[in-house]
Amino acid sequence: MSIRTALPLPRRAVLRLGATAATLLAAPALHAEAAWPNRPIRMVVPYTPGAATDAMARLAAQVLQERLGVTVVVENRSGGSGTVGGHAVLQAPADGYTIMGSASIHPMARQVMRSVPYDPVADFLPIARTARGPCVLVLDKRRPQNSVAEVIAAAKADPLRWSFATSSLGAAGHLASIEFNRLAGTQIEVVPYRGSAPALTDVAAGNVPLMFDPVLATLPMIRGGQVKGLGIATARRSPLAPELPTLAESGLPDFAFESWYGVWAPRGVPPDIAARLNAAIVEGLHQPAALHRLADQGFEPVRETIPEIESFIAADVARNAALLKLANFEPQ
Repeated sequence: MSIRTALPLPRRAVLRLGATAATLLAAPALHAEAAWPNRPIRMVVPYTPGAATDAMARLAAQVLQERLGVTVVVENRSGGSGTVGGHAVLQAPADGYTIMGSASIHPMARQVMRSVPYDPVADFLPIARTARGPCVLVLDKRRPQNSVAEVIAAAKADPLRWSFATSSLGAAGHLASIEFNRLAGTQIEVVPYRGSAPALTDVAAGNVPLMFDPVLATLPMIRGGQVKGLGIATARRSPLAPELPTLAESGLPDFAFESWYGVWAPRGVPPDIAARLNAAIVEGLHQPAALHRLADQGFEPVRETIPEIESFIAADVARNAALLKLANFEPQ
C-alpha cells in the first residue's frame, strides 16, 4: 500500500486561489449593494401630521413603496421650524434609506432663522419636487370683515388686533404674509407655529385672525364654515374654488404665491440611488390614481430631473431672499 504525499502548490497558484476565494466571498456583498433597496426606507417629515406637507410626503411614500417594492415608513419629527427633523435626516447614513419629505420652507431655513444646525442647500440633495399648489387667505369667521379691502382698512385702523398665523418661518404662507403687508401698507404681525394644523386650528378657534395656507387644508374648512375664505394667491381664479377672488382682484396686483413640496436626501447619496428615487416618485405621481388624488387636493405634480430641481431651488431662494430683504425681515 503506497501513501501519496500532497505536493505543495506553486506560490502563483496559491495567490490565484486566494483571489478567487476573495471574489466569491465578496460576491454576496456586491449583490446586496446592487439590490438596493432591500430593507425599509424611512421618510422623516419635519412637521406635525395632518397638514399639506405631511399629506404630500405620505403620498410620495406610498408611490415609492409601490414602485420600489419595500416598506416606506413615515416618521413625523416636528420642532425648530423643521430643523429638528432635518437634523435627524443628516445624522443618518447617505445611503438612500433615510430621506425627508418637506416643503418650500426647507431651503429657506437660513434666510429666516438665526441658528440652523446645517446648510439646507449644501447639505441636502433634492430628490424630487412632488407637487405644487396655490395659497388661500382665510379669516376667523367671528370677524365682521368679508373682503381683503375690509381687512386692510381694519388692520390699518387698529394693527394690534390683527396677526397672521403661519405654519413656519420661511413657508409659502409666511412669505405671502410679508408680501401682503408690503403691498397693502399694513404692519400685521406674523406668528409662527409648529405646522399648519395647529395654526389653522387657532384661526378656526378665533385665537388668531388671518392665515395664508395651501388649498388642501383651507378649502374644506372654508366650505365647512369653520373659517372665511377671502382670496386665492393665483393669477386667475382657480377652478377648484371659482367663488374665491384672486388677491389681485382684491386690490393687490401681481400677488401670486405657490406652496411646493419635495423629497430630500443627505448629500452624498450615490447618484444611481438618487436617480432611482427621483424616477420612482416622478413616475408614480403621474399615474392616474395619484393624479386624481392631487387634483382633488388642489395640487399638480412636478416632473423634473435632479439638476433641474437644483436650478429651480436656487432661483426660488434668491427671489424669496430679495422679498425678505425688501421687507426688512430679520432672521428670528
